[in-house]
Amino acid sequence: MSLAHLTILVVDDFSTMRRIVANLVKELGCQRTVEAEDGVDALRKLESGGIQFVISDWNMPNMTGLELLQKVRASDTLKDLPFLLITAEAKKENIIEAAKAGADGYIVKPFTAAVLNEKIQNILKKKGLG
Repeated sequence: MSLAHLTILVVDDFSTMRRIVANLVKELGCQRTVEAEDGVDALRKLESGGIQFVISDWNMPNMTGLELLQKVRASDTLKDLPFLLITAEAKKENIIEAAKAGADGYIVKPFTAAVLNEKIQNILKKKGLG
């Protein structure tokens, strides 16, 4: 599936990482990305509408990616949004916690464009969008 029609929200407290992820999804065909520096900023942008997919770092100040995911899943308007968590930690308990919270996918840093594409495509298929 082409990502051209999606607006993807990239959430990370490091601007360099946001830029890397945004550039990767652009390479994969996404024309529209929105960036947020933490979960608080991301939630504000999600509530204003127009976002179809979230790629969020786990470890951030103010509101973590997991807390953001929990708020998204608790929201009537946002609960079905595809959500991919990115983390530097490959701990089994984190993966289980992310799945329990409703993450559609989980990627451990560092990752390639191919891995990111595969995860996004799998999530879109699972959500009936692919």
